[in-house]
Amino acid sequence: MATIELGYGSTSIAFEYDEGHYEVLAPNEGNERPPSDADIGSALDNPIGSPPLEEIIQPGASVLIVVSDATRATASPQVVNLLVRRVIQSGISAGDIAIIFATGIHRAPTDSEKRELLTPFIAQRVRTIDHDAYDPAMVVQLGTTECGTPIEVNRALKDHSRVILTGGVGFHYFAGFTGGRKSICPGLASARTIEATHLLALDFERGGRRAGVAAGQLDGNLVHEECERVTAMIDPSFIVNTIVDERGRALRVFAGDWRAAHRRACEEYSGTHSQRIDHKRDLVVVSCGGSPYDINMIQAHKALDMAAHACREGGVMVLLAECPDGLGRADFLKWFDPAGSRSLEQRLQQAYEVNGQTAWSLLTKTERFRVYLVSQLAAADVRRMGMVPANTLNEALAQVDSGMPGYIMPRGPALLPVVIN
Repeated sequence: MATIELGYGSTSIAFEYDEGHYEVLAPNEGNERPPSDADIGSALDNPIGSPPLEEIIQPGASVLIVVSDATRATASPQVVNLLVRRVIQSGISAGDIAIIFATGIHRAPTDSEKRELLTPFIAQRVRTIDHDAYDPAMVVQLGTTECGTPIEVNRALKDHSRVILTGGVGFHYFAGFTGGRKSICPGLASARTIEATHLLALDFERGGRRAGVAAGQLDGNLVHEECERVTAMIDPSFIVNTIVDERGRALRVFAGDWRAAHRRACEEYSGTHSQRIDHKRDLVVVSCGGSPYDINMIQAHKALDMAAHACREGGVMVLLAECPDGLGRADFLKWFDPAGSRSLEQRLQQAYEVNGQTAWSLLTKTERFRVYLVSQLAAADVRRMGMVPANTLNEALAQVDSGMPGYIMPRGPALLPVVIN
């Protein structure tokens, strides 16, 4: 027997398993050590497809640094601290620097979370801005894309002469990858813009996801391409994207042009975070990897989406997701239509909302698989979403055929299983 620790909030759950019965699917990160400040400095000195930051940031400029919110692990404390130093060394005063949190439609970070995301030193000395996608006074209109998407973004992006993006690269279940253009769209876009871009993930004529819209795919992915079109209207000056380990520490740093550096990061991430499997199995035990990936159900369902790539149709998935912040939206449950995902899809065609698509994605999994959820959520809410509540991992597994061959995914959102045909 072997034992593996599965992340659950800020703690972990020990799972003792038979190695002949289960196979572990996990990223191949080797023994890379987190980069030192000097290593990150080297990445800034040798940017991808861009002049060095010092040639872009000139005295007299005003600088806006975009940082991910508390639902992401991006190694931002180390990255932002070094960026602010570099910008100040380039002749910019601290008063001409601002940091904005790319929250999209998520809640704003708390003061405690801001200190964690930026370090207390930076949080006390640099002005921060909270984005509100629902506040029309906070956004500026820049026209429409060729697809008809309204381009509405936080006006701070236009109020500053230089915009630097930061963030982490990982799989995204319909935008392909996180990072890059997502710091602007959806991160700093209006609710209208976010809904218009996310709506493109669904094919209302054929039903289901639109062709090309999938985890790990950029080329031919209309959601990714539309978010890039919106971001191009801002044309960020520089980007620093990271690939992080299971503890949220940077492993690799990609700095430079906002398109080229992000594309390079996505290519490297896909190579180390995809795993080939011979076939799907009847059982998948999947953890989100702990905090912040299981902060709420809207975030946690991304682990379930990746686990579905490894589970046989009609099989069982056991999801470990603490969800200390609950569902993620107070109105999330309104989307769980008893008539099923097809009915919900029709509702979305008439009155689309981003969280409705998240609910649709979750419903499509609970219709195809039996899903047990180990969490802090109310049992009635778990059942409303089509899942079976369980207090512990052992309680869930006691209801499963012990003869089922299984996979274990300790970092669900960070691993894409690929079946070898």
